[in-house]
Amino acid sequence: MNVSYMAHVKGKVQGVYFRASSQQVAIEYSLSGYARNLTDGDVEVLMCGEEHNIEKMIKWLEQGPPEAEVENVDVKQVPWQEHHFFAIS
Repeated sequence: MNVSYMAHVKGKVQGVYFRASSQQVAIEYSLSGYARNLTDGDVEVLMCGEEHNIEKMIKWLEQGPPEAEVENVDVKQVPWQEHHFFAIS
């Protein structure tokens, strides 16, 4: 069953290839959606796909790429959104 989740990632997550790395991981887990920088320095990640793959992605978001310093990841389920790829914006 396909579902959509939104994650709000806090910490040192901009300028450390967080979005590009998120895209690579999302593709590996067959997820669509997006990762985008927010004006407050956080990153927002929409993940759409199979729930077990989203769970894997969330575990990755809690660590991030090597140079990131993730302080908190707030995740909530959102209504299904149809995306055909994982975008960076």
